[in-house]
Amino acid sequence: MITDRSYAVEPWTVRETALDLGVLAQSESVFALSNGHVGWRGNLDEGEPHGLPGSYLNGVHEVHPLPYAEAGYGYPESGQTVINVTNGKIIRLLVDDEPFDLRYGRLVSHERVLDLRRGVLERTCEWTSPAGSTVRVRSTRLVSLTQRAVAAVAYEVEAVGDRSRVVIQSELVANESLPEPDGDPRAARALKSPLEQEDDFASGNRLRLVHRTRRSGLRVAVAADHVVTGPERTTTRSESGIDVARLTVTSVLEPGQTLRVEKLVAHGWSGARSLPAMADQVDAALAAAAHDGWAGLLAGQRACLDDFWAGADVEVEGDEEIQQAVRFALFHVLQAGARAERRAIPAKGLTGSGYDGHAFWDTEMFVLPVLTHTAPRAVAEALRWRYNTLDEARERAAQLGLAGAAFPWRTIAGPEGSAYWPAGTAAFHVNAGIADAAARYVEATGDTDFERETGLELLVETARLWRSLGHHDTHGVFHLDGVTGPDEYSAVADDNTYTNLMARQNLRAAADAAERHPDRARHLGVDEEESAAWRDAADAMHIPYNDELGVHEQHAGFTRYQRWDFDATRPDQYPLLLHFPYFDLYRKQVVKQADLVLAMYTCGDWFEQEYDEEQIARNFAYYEPLTVRDSSLSACCQAVVAARTGHLDLAYAYTAEAALMDLEDLEHNTRDGLHIASLAGTWMALVAGFGGMRRDGDRLRFAPRLPERLRRLAFHVAFRGRRLRVDIGADKVTYALLEGEPLTLRHHGEPLTVGTDEPAVRSVPPPVRRPAPAQPRHRAPNAGGGR
Repeated sequence: MITDRSYAVEPWTVRETALDLGVLAQSESVFALSNGHVGWRGNLDEGEPHGLPGSYLNGVHEVHPLPYAEAGYGYPESGQTVINVTNGKIIRLLVDDEPFDLRYGRLVSHERVLDLRRGVLERTCEWTSPAGSTVRVRSTRLVSLTQRAVAAVAYEVEAVGDRSRVVIQSELVANESLPEPDGDPRAARALKSPLEQEDDFASGNRLRLVHRTRRSGLRVAVAADHVVTGPERTTTRSESGIDVARLTVTSVLEPGQTLRVEKLVAHGWSGARSLPAMADQVDAALAAAAHDGWAGLLAGQRACLDDFWAGADVEVEGDEEIQQAVRFALFHVLQAGARAERRAIPAKGLTGSGYDGHAFWDTEMFVLPVLTHTAPRAVAEALRWRYNTLDEARERAAQLGLAGAAFPWRTIAGPEGSAYWPAGTAAFHVNAGIADAAARYVEATGDTDFERETGLELLVETARLWRSLGHHDTHGVFHLDGVTGPDEYSAVADDNTYTNLMARQNLRAAADAAERHPDRARHLGVDEEESAAWRDAADAMHIPYNDELGVHEQHAGFTRYQRWDFDATRPDQYPLLLHFPYFDLYRKQVVKQADLVLAMYTCGDWFEQEYDEEQIARNFAYYEPLTVRDSSLSACCQAVVAARTGHLDLAYAYTAEAALMDLEDLEHNTRDGLHIASLAGTWMALVAGFGGMRRDGDRLRFAPRLPERLRRLAFHVAFRGRRLRVDIGADKVTYALLEGEPLTLRHHGEPLTVGTDEPAVRSVPPPVRRPAPAQPRHRAPNAGGGR
């Protein structure tokens, strides 16, 4: 657990200036590199010591039986778990026959730097062996954003003080030993040596291993090529065998001389392609990488990130930690989805094996909104992955006796992977999140081809699910009973407000899209009667409200439950689910994560049209003392609504919690991988919270206000082929259109049009002052130990 600040606070880098083996696993997550297809944890080059070895290919998983004390109809039978594939990072070093191992000898200095502009992890260290030989080691590592299959390492050894004989062993290693996973022992057995060797190759400086997973039947190929530069008489030798391929480089270095190895690694996998085809695939990827060379890969990485930051950067003045954290967040969100290309964006990205590598609703509701306005191509690809799993979702709906598609609570390949049925079966709000992401993407980009070819069918099948799941009562009111909303401490409840409002949007969006594409809709079997039924259900949707309290209910009857006894709950009893039975949580007023509060952000238009700002403020004040934030998804949502209701200091504290979730290991589990949705939530808290950005159909609106701690906030937004820069100060905001046709937007309700010729400047009105709401005892915002 990180208890002190582990990284220097710098605007464009994350720098570790000493090696602390006690937090090595957390640093491996923070320093992970990925492009959405290939993921390398930030393990030390030599492979040991390590916290959790990790090399991942998006979608490569193993299956295992799910544990049930008592079986039941509709329970998923198999789980899916991400596996550690063949590791191409490893470069071992021997100095005068002594292994370069930082646990022995004397570590003179050690520094690692994650460069957010260049997209590389750099390491510099000086080490004296137990025998007294001193060397300086430098390495630079990247996972290419331009060549999807490729990652690379440049590793350099310099003799310091005395003549040294050095041996570098560059390896491909499969079936590495991993720490024993917690939980189901059947999953642990399934993941022990999951790769069966099919082929190994070594010739010259080229290496290759091909394996196949034992149960899921996925073929994995990894190959490496090397460029070696060193003194005369430097020699190389290659060999391969079961689970290991190795290039050994030997040289004698005089003081000041260096030995350098540039290692290019190509990755590929398939559930259908043959062994020769996979070998050819990675060899071809290596050839393309070699054509560019190390310098070309570096240049391509920088150019890609220059383009990204030009349209995505967020500038924060007044808090250096949040400035660093939001850029760290954006970098990792980009890495999670940049080249995923019809694969999932897991909750941990490709930074660790937490949550078994599964994707959840986090993707559509937290990650894709950020990418929609910063890297929209990645959004279309992520939604095409959902589209490609429609058959599994239809089968799941049919199994549950429902029409349409029931998308899984958690999955890698498409089938439901949760053994916990209140979530795996009843959390239907996943459907509405997918529909919302598809509609949001089309509104923000105008990509009508995507809507016709992909989005419409997603909207139609999710709408059919809602119409089938719900029912009209004798008064004509439409209900969705027995569902689990975002708050997992309130399961299998009637008329969850978030779910109902999101389903309402889903039903209307499906009907509207069917009208825009009548031929395609008819092909999907949509007729006027079905479309009208969707609109009727949406118009009649029940939204629970307590007239006596004057607040919306999280679900029907929630406000009559007994309140949780927060005074009797010790600080070490959080998260509650680890210390109290779910039975007790389900029947009390206690909220794991923002639920009704999230609805006021995602469905804010409805609250504004039907009620007023005072209603939103009353709702927020009611739920704030009940929300314990036992989920990393909560703080960013609370930040947005706190800012909207004028509680700017509280919003600032929640923003800091979301921003520092991993850099300061606030939930003590960064070792398992980064919290990608919380990282995305940092952008959400700043842009949607203090920037007040909301979508308004095919337009944007803003209601910016800053807390006292921030002097300035500036951000960029991609929208409908335009690039908008919003620069907010304490009393004024500047809207500048950097490219594209003039854009009409709203500022605090006032319409204005911005062109590239001249920015628009408007004043920022002061917030309405309201009493600050309290939080549950011991659950004030956690802004990190360094603040």
